[in-house]
Parts: sequence; C-alpha cells; structure tokens
Amino acid sequence: MLRTFLPLLTATIPLVSAHHGFAQVQHKNIVYAEAHGVGLVMDIFTPAGDRNGLAIVDVISGGWDSSRGKIHDHERAQVFRIMCSRGYTVFAIRPGSLSRFSIPDMVTHLETGIAWVKEQADKNGIDPTRVGMMGASAGGHLASLVAVTNGSSEVNPGNDKATVKAVAVFFPPTDFLTFGSDSGPGAAKRIRQIALRGIPNELSEEETKQALISISPARLVTKDAPPFLLIHGTADEVVPQAQSELLQAALMDNDVSAELVLKEGGGHPWLTIHEEVGRIADWFDQQLGNELRP
Repeated sequence: MLRTFLPLLTATIPLVSAHHGFAQVQHKNIVYAEAHGVGLVMDIFTPAGDRNGLAIVDVISGGWDSSRGKIHDHERAQVFRIMCSRGYTVFAIRPGSLSRFSIPDMVTHLETGIAWVKEQADKNGIDPTRVGMMGASAGGHLASLVAVTNGSSEVNPGNDKATVKAVAVFFPPTDFLTFGSDSGPGAAKRIRQIALRGIPNELSEEETKQALISISPARLVTKDAPPFLLIHGTADEVVPQAQSELLQAALMDNDVSAELVLKEGGGHPWLTIHEEVGRIADWFDQQLGNELRP
C-alpha cells in the first residue's frame, strides 16, 4: 500500500550546487510516498536563475537500483545542470531497488511520484499539464513502461494521473521476450531472472511469458502514448540497440511520434553523453513549449 505524505513532512535543507558555471538548488530526500514502511524519496533541482514553469521527471534507476549513487551518475552526465540552465525544475524520482521491490512495485512508485509532482505543482511553480519524463537504462525502461501504459497528458489530463507530455530515454530495455536472445540462452535466462524478481516462481511457461510482456513497453504501446525521443549507442554491450528500435517501431505503428538517435560507437553510457543530454533539452523545449529556450 502506498501513502502520500503531506509536504510539511518532506522539508529538507536546500543545497546550492555550482557545476560548469551554473548553479541550481538541490532539495534532497523529499518523501513522496511510503511503501511497506519504507519512505520513497526524490531530489528536486530548481534553477538558481529564471524558471520556465515546466517540469522534468528524471527516473533514477540503473540495473533497477535507485541508490544515491545513481543520482551522482546523472550529475556526471550534467542532466540537472543542463535542464536547470533552461529553466526546468527537475524531479529526480527514486522508485526503489530490486533488493526490496519488484519491477511492478517500481512502476506503481513512479506513477505515484508523477501524481505527487502534479499535486504539488502550485507549490513548485510548474504547469502540471506540461511535464516531461526522462531516464537511462533501467530508468529509461521504467519511464517508457509508465508512459505507454498511462497514455499522454493530452489524452488523460488532470493532476491525479501518471501521465506526461513527452518522454526521452537513453538505451532502455523494452522487450523482455527478445532481450538476450542474441546473446545465447544463458544471457536470456539471467535477464528474465532479473525482470521476474519478486514475482512468484510457480508460474507456468505461458504465465511467465505474460509476466514478461506486462513489463515490456514495446509490447504495450497504444495510440495514446506520448511522443518519444530514444538515444542508443551502437556499441552498447549491455542493452542491445535493437531494444530501442523495437520500441520506436511499436510507437510508429500506433502513429505516435518516435525519433531514434544512434550514437556511433556509444556504449552504456559514453564519455560525451552530456552532448546528447543537451539534445534532449532541445527536444523538450519544443515538445513542452519552453519560452526560455536558447
């Protein structure tokens, strides 16, 4: 069971950080819900300068682990600096880790986090109808899964919905029925074990297949999905490039706008990934209508 906390119980001391010539204010460990007696938290990054009144939900997860080290990974990729420099308020949601929660649990947590962001829109000075979402690897998977199963904010408006207007993701797993198949049965088995962790073991082959489909964004797309930008390295040895291609194809088959950018020689991730973060910021500027765009 999830229980949202009142804003009064989530106050933290803001930290001002300055990286690469731009300062943003970081509010750490804001509690947005509780699950099984465990507080679920996010960090909120606000621009030190002008704000554009728009929000980005950044899904913090790598290997379906959302420890604080994963936020540091996004800091190194300059996500918060770049987005805040454009005036965005960034909500870095941590949906939990496999050590405690299953992937379906994390989906519920992320949905609750998005709804919390919208419920607190007035307090944080953002437009709840113009929220973008991003993530990388497992964070990209969770962002994609929540987006395609909740539809877009254009279709389902309202502060109580886990909908967003646009989604940009790096190298996301999108289809667990095919993931690992090109790496041999051993790799495929390991991927399935990770994906099914926390799900009952006594499943038939057909039930296992359906469980994998239920967490595979590429197999759940409808025409109501929001527009997507996918970025994938051609030398990614962790998540095959085909995973982004499958999601793009599924989106386009449903007449949903989906752009795929391939980073030649890019791994998982790559040293200059901040350049692609800048490209995502440009895309969000267009999708969300950023009046402070460069």
